Amino acid sequence: MMSNSSTSMAHTLSFGSVRQSPLLSSNFALTHGLLDSAAEQLMVHKDFQAAFDTCERGLVSLLNAEQEDSRYGELKAALCIVGIQALAELNQWPGVLAWILQHYECPEKISAKIMQMCILLYTKVGEQAMMQEAGNVWLCCPSNGRLAGFGTVAELYLLHILVPLGHMTEARELVFGDVGGIAFTEDQKQTALDIMENKENLSQEQPPSPNPNPSPVVVVAGLNTPQGAVIQKLEALLRLLNRGLSVAGGGLFCLRRVFLSAVLLYMLFVRMDPAHPSSFPWISQMLQMLKQMWDAMFAPYYRARAQS
Repeated sequence: MMSNSSTSMAHTLSFGSVRQSPLLSSNFALTHGLLDSAAEQLMVHKDFQAAFDTCERGLVSLLNAEQEDSRYGELKAALCIVGIQALAELNQWPGVLAWILQHYECPEKISAKIMQMCILLYTKVGEQAMMQEAGNVWLCCPSNGRLAGFGTVAELYLLHILVPLGHMTEARELVFGDVGGIAFTEDQKQTALDIMENKENLSQEQPPSPNPNPSPVVVVAGLNTPQGAVIQKLEALLRLLNRGLSVAGGGLFCLRRVFLSAVLLYMLFVRMDPAHPSSFPWISQMLQMLKQMWDAMFAPYYRARAQS
């Protein structure tokens, strides 16, 4: 799903201090080797399930490690980052947050880089609401305010979660509250305020639908799409053909060619679902025009037979 392997490479290599740590203990050495294997499986072999399984084994190997050691947090975060990328590639993104919480126990303990990745991932798939509660809990934790990536998490949470979801009251509280006092400068606060005001103005400019019945809205919306424009042009073409038939009479056109042309035009240019409500007006108009063509071609013939 997220095929940009360079992102994984950047995140993995950002833990260079892990690779350069002197004299790793046996547990850390084992975990370090599993991290290397998982990164290779993800980026070189594109074996995403194997990469995720390797990350799981690496996280299990850390259970007996000394958690106070700085290498513990770095290796754990690196394994989780590779695991997130593997789950995204497997299209298993709905379970990413639950998997992270399984290893970190609560949102407050998640590292800043992992929180950033989760916000971006759920934003990419249009499900940023799934990160709203976890992001708020993380930002409100006082100890996280001292982390280097705190400002970036606050910015992503504001721009990708609160503002798109229309939570402007919460957004203002974030910017001008304790979180904003730590994360944003005065210029950044003003920029955030401008973004929120623009979002509110755009929301107010969208007129509500006067008719609560959604069926006509579907038809009108379809005419504003590129397919709707093609339909209108095709209708005009059929009307022109109908006029030609009316003027020329039945002898100059072959009925089989007329119907074949209409069907081909329908298949090549429209290709719509006949069961979809937006198709009904077009199908009805096409049938009416074909009936008019039939009358133009054969009405004189039937009238002549009736008079005889």
